[in-house]
Amino acid sequence: MEKKKKTAGRPLKAADRIWFGGDYNPDQWDDATIDQDMKLFREAGINLLTLPVFSWAKLEPDEGVYTFEWLDRIIDKIWQNGIHICLATPTSAQPAWLSARYPEVLPVDIAGRRRTHGMRVMYCVNSAKYRERARAIAEQFAMRYAHHPALVLWHVSNEYGTTCYCPACQAKFRVWLRERYGSLEELNRRWFTSFWGRTLTSFDEVFVPNELNDDYRFNPAVQLDYMRFVTDSTAECFENEAQVLKRYNPEIPVITNMSGYIKKLDQQVMTAHQDAVGFDNYPSPWDPPYFVAMKHDIMRGLKNGQSYLVTEQSPNQQNWQPYNRLKRPGEVRLLAYQGLAHGSDSCLYFQMRQSVAGQEKFHGAVIGRSGKGDTRIFREIAQMGKEFNRLGDQFLRAETHAKAAILFDWNNWWALELASGPSRDMDYLKTVSLYYHAFHRHNIDVDIVSPSADLSGYFLVTIPELYMLRPGIADRLLQFVREGGTLVGTVMTGIADENDRCLFGEYPGPLREAFGIRVEETDALRPEENNVLTCAEGAEIGSGKTYRCGFLCDLLHLEGAKPLAFYGKDFYAGMPAVTEHYYGKGKAYYIGTQPDEEFLSDFYENLFADCGLSPVFSAEEGIEIRERDGEKGRTVFVLNDTEEPRRVDLGSCHWRNLLNDEILTGAQELPGREVLVLAPGEKAE
Repeated sequence: MEKKKKTAGRPLKAADRIWFGGDYNPDQWDDATIDQDMKLFREAGINLLTLPVFSWAKLEPDEGVYTFEWLDRIIDKIWQNGIHICLATPTSAQPAWLSARYPEVLPVDIAGRRRTHGMRVMYCVNSAKYRERARAIAEQFAMRYAHHPALVLWHVSNEYGTTCYCPACQAKFRVWLRERYGSLEELNRRWFTSFWGRTLTSFDEVFVPNELNDDYRFNPAVQLDYMRFVTDSTAECFENEAQVLKRYNPEIPVITNMSGYIKKLDQQVMTAHQDAVGFDNYPSPWDPPYFVAMKHDIMRGLKNGQSYLVTEQSPNQQNWQPYNRLKRPGEVRLLAYQGLAHGSDSCLYFQMRQSVAGQEKFHGAVIGRSGKGDTRIFREIAQMGKEFNRLGDQFLRAETHAKAAILFDWNNWWALELASGPSRDMDYLKTVSLYYHAFHRHNIDVDIVSPSADLSGYFLVTIPELYMLRPGIADRLLQFVREGGTLVGTVMTGIADENDRCLFGEYPGPLREAFGIRVEETDALRPEENNVLTCAEGAEIGSGKTYRCGFLCDLLHLEGAKPLAFYGKDFYAGMPAVTEHYYGKGKAYYIGTQPDEEFLSDFYENLFADCGLSPVFSAEEGIEIRERDGEKGRTVFVLNDTEEPRRVDLGSCHWRNLLNDEILTGAQELPGREVLVLAPGEKAE
C-alpha cells in the first residue's frame, strides 16, 4: 500500500520562524517593569506574546463600560519592540460584577450546588447572559485590534472544561436529546431504560446525571450522552466569540488552548471548530518521555496531521503539583524540541514574568521576580531563542509521514471508564500509552487518529481497548485487513455500541471474523495478582519465552486463528492468550490480556520488520528520533531523553546539524538531554 500524502494546514499567517514566547500579564506591572521586560524579551529572542488572558475585570469594570486605553499602549509598545501578539479574549475569568449581578452565569456542580465567584473557568457555557457578555467583549477586541499589524493569532478564552448541571443545562440537554434521537421511543431504546424500570414518558422527565439521582454512576449511557452534550455546548460557546472575531478579519486564525488534562471534552469535536490545535503541555515530573510524546502525537492527529501549537508549558517548576520539582539543566530545552519534533510550530510558555501573589506565584517563569537576565532558566531560554532564529521556517507546517497508526477515541475513553466493570482500574490513556511505548522505544513514527480516519495508507493499525464500536468503524477495520493491512486488537475490544449497549453475540463482535477468535469471558485480576504468557515453541515472537501479564485476561477460543502465546497460570492455564489470523490479504493479531512492556517491545519489533517499518537511525535506548517532511525537505530530530550520554548511528550519509552547521556522519555520542536537528548535508571539503 502507498501511504497517502496528507495536506498540511497553514494555521499561522506569515510565520517565518518558530513562534517563541508566551503568556504575558502586563496589567500586573508598572511602566518601568514593562520596559525592562521588553529589553529582556529582545535579548531572549521572544517574538510572540499572548495577552490579556485574565483581564476582563480591568477591560470592562462595569457592564458595557470599557477601558482599553491601557491595553492599547502596551500592545503598541510590544509592536515597537518587534514582537507579535496573540490576542486572547479574557472570557475565562468573568468579572465579579457579572457573577454577582447575574448568578445564573455560575455553574452548578455535580452535587447540585451553585458555585460562587472566584475561580477561573468557573462559568456555565450554556448561560445566555455569559454568552451575551462574552460576545460583547469579543466584539470590542475585534473592532479595536482586528487589523493591528502586530496581530497574528486570536485566542478565545482559556482551557475550556467546566461541566455544569444547572437548570439551563438541563433544559438544553433535553432539547439536544430530542434533536439527536428524534423521538422518546428511540431515546428509551438507546438508553435501554427498561433496565431497572427507568422508562421515560416525556423529555421533561430527563434530568442531568448528577449526585442527586445517582445516574452519574448507575446509568452510564446517560452520563455518556451528557459528556457529548457538554462538548457540543462548549464548542458553541467557543463559536459564540470566534464568529465575531472572524467577521472583522477572516485572515487571522482563531484557536483556543486545550488543558493538558485532555479527557473532559472530546477534542476531536472541539478542534474541528478551530483553525489550529492549541495544547498546554504540562507533564508531571514523573511522566516518562514516551507518555509526553504520546500526547504530542494525539495533538498532531486531531486535524489530520496538521502542525499544531504548544500554547503553554512551564519554563521551570509547576506550582500546582504536589511536589514542585525544578526543571533540571537542559530539561526546558529538551521538552521544547520534543514538541517541535512531534509537529508543533511553536514554543510558548506560561508565564513570561513571575507573579508576586496569587495561586501561581510559585509557578516558573521566563523572567523571575528578580527581573534579571542572569538566571539559569533565562539563559536557557535565550539559547533557544538564538537557535530558533537560526532554524527559521525550516520545518514549519512540515508533516510526519507515519505508516503506522493507533486509533484513539474520546467516546470510547468515556464509555470504557464509565462501564461498571470488569475492573475499577480501567485507564484508557494508560493502556494506549503502553502500546505507544513500543513505537517510541523503537523510534517508529506513528499517527494517533480518530476511528473515522482513512486507514488505507497505513501498513499497521493498533486499536487498544476499542470497547465501543460506533457505526462504520468495524467495516473500515475489516476492509483495512482484507486489503493487506496488519491489525492489532486487545482485550476489551468490540463489546458495546455508541450508547454503551453490549453487542449481541460473542466478542469481539463484528471483528471476530478478522481476528479468528471468540471471547467466552474475561477475568479481572486484583492489582497484586498476575499471570504469565508463554510463547509457543518456534513462534516468530519470543519462541518459548515467558513474559508477565495481568489486569484483564480473556478466555479465548480459536476460530481459525493460530495461537502465539498461552496463559501459564490459573484455571485457564494453557488457553491461548495471543493469536494471529490471516484475513483476506492481511493479518490480525489479538492480545487478550495486558502484557508487560518487554513482551510488547518484542512483539512489535517483529511486526515492524514484517511491515517494512524501520527507524531513520539505529540508536541506544533513551534516544528519541522523529522526522518531519515539508517544503524545505527532511528534518530529523534526535533527542537524548536521559541524563546520561547515549549513542546514535547516523549511517554513511552526511547530515548537517541545523543548530550549528556542523556536518555529521556515522556513530555519534549525544550528551544527556542534548538534541540534534538534522537535514541532509553535503560532505565538508
